[in-house]
Amino acid sequence: MRLLPLLVLIAALWPQTRADAAPRIKDIVTVENVRSNQLVGYGLVVGLAGTGDRVLNTPFTEESVQAMLERMGVNIRGTQLRILNVAAVSVTATLPPFARAGSTIDVQVSAMGDATSLQGGTLIASVLKGLDGEVYAVAQGPVAVSGFRAQGAAAQVNRGVLTSARIAGGAIVEREVPYALRSATSLKLALHNPDFTTAQRVAAAIGRRFPGAAAVLDPATVELRAPDERTPLIDLYAQVENLEVAVDQPARIVINEAAGTVVMTADVKVSPVAIAQGGLTISVSEAPVASQPEPLSDGQTVVLPRTSIEVDDGANRSLGMVEGTSLRQLVGGLNALGVSPRDLITILQAVKSAGALQAEIEVQ
Repeated sequence: MRLLPLLVLIAALWPQTRADAAPRIKDIVTVENVRSNQLVGYGLVVGLAGTGDRVLNTPFTEESVQAMLERMGVNIRGTQLRILNVAAVSVTATLPPFARAGSTIDVQVSAMGDATSLQGGTLIASVLKGLDGEVYAVAQGPVAVSGFRAQGAAAQVNRGVLTSARIAGGAIVEREVPYALRSATSLKLALHNPDFTTAQRVAAAIGRRFPGAAAVLDPATVELRAPDERTPLIDLYAQVENLEVAVDQPARIVINEAAGTVVMTADVKVSPVAIAQGGLTISVSEAPVASQPEPLSDGQTVVLPRTSIEVDDGANRSLGMVEGTSLRQLVGGLNALGVSPRDLITILQAVKSAGALQAEIEVQ
């Protein structure tokens, strides 16, 4: 029911998990130039059950249908179309590194016009281009919508988004992105979370296995070089990527005020501080009462208002002293005060303003 007991449990288990399960190098770094590429395209989804675009509102759908039919030898120029089973969509995909021609990738299809649902539709062959304007894949196939809609005469139920769909393996790669790792003389390993200590530990772990093979360039980059000409860089990285490294991180508190979520790292420290937690809560409820006239009288039935107001000014809450210096003690002290997650957000910001919280606060 509360977030604080969960944080206490995480704090209690943190020392054991941190020592026993150090992440591998491959989990905390990205190899330079080994990355995905974004692809985008435009297409038509056909076969919809009257839930497609209204051509009067989306003229680009009508033009796309005419252009597609002309490519197939059907000329309908000058004819006003009245179709409800076609929708213009954007098609997006991510081309993974080292994807070879002929392999398949997933695509995401999203309606661009006023279509109400893509359920049961089929995407017509659409080209997917990169930012360089070249065609890298072609997508086609039946779309799968995760949401649904059910309705009756007086009510309806919607779940998920009906105008966004996915095609698993719906695109075939036509062009490859060249990578020249075999001829490279060095590889740069980019840390996901830049940190001086972590970068030094990565270089030290590699150096113990291959002396002189790694050097720290900056907090986010470690350069990997082959110790001799007989060892290819690809083989070298394959041997070091599974080395375990203890990751260091700054003390940080991430707050999501909209969801009332608070996430803290284990290195959060707090100086002794006194906290008084309280607030003003006013509850107003209406319970109108119907007043009936006497039998056989000329009176009328009237509704009499009845309002109940309750005020809680937090007078019974006391001042608490949080003397701990660790995350576990901090959360335990706040939990002893009976604060809710949303109250915790306000308290942490106030403790930070008082200079008693040695951590960075990030508000999302």
